[in-house]
Amino acid sequence: MSEEKASRQRRIRSARAAIRHGRVAPVKGSRTVLGFIAAGLSVVLVATLSIAGIAFWDITRSANAGVALANDQKIPDIGAIEGGVNFLLVGSDSREGTDANVFDADPGSTLNDVNILLHISADHTNATVVSIPRDLVVRYPECPDADGDGYGGGGWTGPINGSLNEGGLPCVVLTVEELTGLSIPFAAMIQFNGVIEMANAVGGVEVCVAEPIEDEYTQTFLDAGMHTLSGLEALQFLRTRHGVGDGSDLGRISNQQVFLSSLVRKLKSAQTLTNPVALFGLAKAAISNMTLSNSLNSLDTMVSIAMALKDIPLENIVFVQYPGSTGGAGVYAGKVQPNQAEADALFAAILADQPIGLSGTTGNGSVADPEAEAKAAAAAEAAAKAAAKAAAKAAKASPTPSASSSSSATAAPSAAATTPAPEVAVLPETVNGQTAGQYTCSAGRTLNEQ
Repeated sequence: MSEEKASRQRRIRSARAAIRHGRVAPVKGSRTVLGFIAAGLSVVLVATLSIAGIAFWDITRSANAGVALANDQKIPDIGAIEGGVNFLLVGSDSREGTDANVFDADPGSTLNDVNILLHISADHTNATVVSIPRDLVVRYPECPDADGDGYGGGGWTGPINGSLNEGGLPCVVLTVEELTGLSIPFAAMIQFNGVIEMANAVGGVEVCVAEPIEDEYTQTFLDAGMHTLSGLEALQFLRTRHGVGDGSDLGRISNQQVFLSSLVRKLKSAQTLTNPVALFGLAKAAISNMTLSNSLNSLDTMVSIAMALKDIPLENIVFVQYPGSTGGAGVYAGKVQPNQAEADALFAAILADQPIGLSGTTGNGSVADPEAEAKAAAAAEAAAKAAAKAAAKAAKASPTPSASSSSSATAAPSAAATTPAPEVAVLPETVNGQTAGQYTCSAGRTLNEQ
């Protein structure tokens, strides 16, 4: 064995031991946190809380204080939310409440290192999830501070991850609204500990790793193969940048989408949706580990959004990376510059409520799962069995439908048949992303490649 290889293996063993025993803080490095565990997709589970009969009071009493947005909406009544939904999840790099033996020191300023925008179409047939790179250079609007006054930074440009430090969650929302042209009435923020608790609450997420991931900065070391990640391991996987793709923030986004697509498949599986213990744990973890906008700080609202999400097919849930490329000069050297034409096409389609079609790749942080066809077939079979079981249970509970219910049942397909499906907006092949129905694997990167 060469000395170089032996040295590399010693470094990996040392790092793994540190993770297991929690004695050594990881090397300072990238700070991106989970984007979507507790966002709109988590409320798919919450939607069945009333059916499951879980203690409502115990969840709501755990809620943190809400945050007032400039565009707050009235909290809707229980039932599917009317029309479309725009929801922003912000991942903060704050180390507040974390174990100093596990995480490096608090960086001082608090940055929004994850910015993920969820759009649900007005007819609730499709959803688009846009990941905005933390280093994307944007124009900063004038934002209110905690006292309601503006700060003097409006009109200047810089990486988007500074907007949280400038004016809190409301400032991030205003910045993304200006960037995208969308109105965003719902927002939430999650920190490191919240990600860990959410990953635990969902019972872990299975991810496929094509090549080994080795990252000393986030202490992420995973061999090729399948892994079920929860807690700290899930956070480390979502933070890793050096260990996937080309080591860039853009590669990290596509690696995160490997996790997120698998998460969605799990959340929408019959086993998860009918498990009262999992539902209660996830709902409680979400509402007690996040900072929510006032418009969202209610279980009723979460259920309303969930009812709009829960029936969307996996192939109609599309994860997209905000169109951009690494470049720039001077103070913006190495930052992500927007590809304006592609971004305009993306958000024009979202504004028009069109389903998104992808023609490009999944990004350099991920590759196609070689067992995708077999996994999709197994998932379809499981879903069919679950649907048949649910239909049989419903028929047993109501064996003789009334004339009115029979009439409405036949009228619905007729009405639907007269409504043409919206045209799919196929994005240029330079835009990366994948659907929730695509099975992908992380494109790992070893220490020797860094």
